Amino acid sequence: MDIDFTALAQLAGLGALLACGPLLWLRQRSKADTPTARLRALTVLTLFLTFDLVLFGAFTRLTDSGLGCPDWPGCYGEASPLGAHAEISAAQAAMPTGPVTHGKAWVEMIHRYLASAVGVLIIVICVRTWKLVRRHGTAALQLSPWWSCLTLFWVCMQGAFGALTVTMKLFPAIVTLHLLGGVGLLMLLAWQAQAYEPNPLRLRPALRRGARLLLLALIVQVALGAWVSTNYAVLACSEFPTCQGGQWWPPMDFEHGFTIWRELGVGADGGWLPFAALTAIHMVHRIGALIVFSGLAVLCWALWTSGQAQARVWAKRLLWAAAWQLLSGMSNVVLDWPMLAALAHTGGAAMLLMLMSFMLAQIRQGQGAAQAVSAAPPLSSSSSSPRARAGA
Repeated sequence: MDIDFTALAQLAGLGALLACGPLLWLRQRSKADTPTARLRALTVLTLFLTFDLVLFGAFTRLTDSGLGCPDWPGCYGEASPLGAHAEISAAQAAMPTGPVTHGKAWVEMIHRYLASAVGVLIIVICVRTWKLVRRHGTAALQLSPWWSCLTLFWVCMQGAFGALTVTMKLFPAIVTLHLLGGVGLLMLLAWQAQAYEPNPLRLRPALRRGARLLLLALIVQVALGAWVSTNYAVLACSEFPTCQGGQWWPPMDFEHGFTIWRELGVGADGGWLPFAALTAIHMVHRIGALIVFSGLAVLCWALWTSGQAQARVWAKRLLWAAAWQLLSGMSNVVLDWPMLAALAHTGGAAMLLMLMSFMLAQIRQGQGAAQAVSAAPPLSSSSSSPRARAGA
């Protein structure tokens, strides 16, 4: 892949300029805070903007704007669609409803500008983290500073997958990995934000293991949802809970549907992707949803009956997020995939993964607190007596 470094430098400059706004706003609001509190505020702000970026990425895909500028990182070698007006006009005139139009070009480039700004903010997080470690030591962070380096590496890889999404013409496996990279970035930022403000959640070992297994199941389910979206398999079933005329198990082609390394709309044999393959993709996502929602229900029940107020709060949050996700998913099917429902479903998946990341970070803090207590040496009877304390 040839990279236009001039356009890349211009894109990075625009991203830095956009990042100045939130950085200046945060500086004004957190002047009196400690360095650790300021770093946490920056991480939370970046988490919020990354969530917005994930939603805008979904909007870019749903409006078929992913190839609005068919090159990367610029648009026909320019930093904005304004400089590429003639090329976009020619492409739009040749194919008015094709992938390249002025509107789609702006959607695609705005997505790239926002992604660049988030990348700059993560660079700032990494620099500030190591600056804080140099001045105050790792104890000021409550977590390893290498988490910030991992986040920076992750966002760079996410940018690389964004480039491949364009240059490989919406290759389904690449688009799916790009979406997973976005929610993975949310999880990393959520984990770090929670680490800067410890709030230990102590659960029994079986419940901790169940929460981790549920997170893994959620990640697999989000991957299946991304595979549905990137293959445009949402409308393979236009009714719920049955499919295609009241069938519980319609004709499905799993071989073609789950051949991962193939071009968009192409089957395992190189021909057109059969409709039965789209049905298989859709139905597997439904089955995965049933498994995940069952697991969520069991986890929420266990949290609610644990007797802890903090655990009950998490049960409520997860139930609300699960209900949102279920309703938005059904709306996509029965309402013919409206834009609002599709964005709500993507947002719900991202929110569920963020909530699980926050909760697991608190569980980790609870384990650490319990280990610290068990490792502390017991007080002897002599040292705890009034005479011993007085030094008699």
